[in-house]
Amino acid sequence: MSTNPKALQRTEMIMKVRSGQMTAKAAAEALGVSRKTYYKWEKKELQAMLAAGQDSSAGRPSKEEAAEMTALRRKVKTLSAKLEAITRTAELRLMLRLLERRDAKKKQKGS
Repeated sequence: MSTNPKALQRTEMIMKVRSGQMTAKAAAEALGVSRKTYYKWEKKELQAMLAAGQDSSAGRPSKEEAAEMTALRRKVKTLSAKLEAITRTAELRLMLRLLERRDAKKKQKGS
């Protein structure tokens, strides 16, 4: 648990706003930030609280999960390589079209 005084103050303000004891504007002023920043912090902290409350299995992932993760990583690597090749191909095709147009214009001027 964080013992950072600023983090504790921020959490306290968020809880006061959420419980109706304080307005978001007053909390933002007390924290020295804009309401927009306050709401960004509030959203981030509430999401962290929800994530912390989720049930999670203890220990290592099962062998099936580990195998699936390995397979997914391989697939991502393969797909990334294919995407890179496709991107390069598209760039080369574009360059070729531009060169062909330039050459066609030169021929028209030379004729």
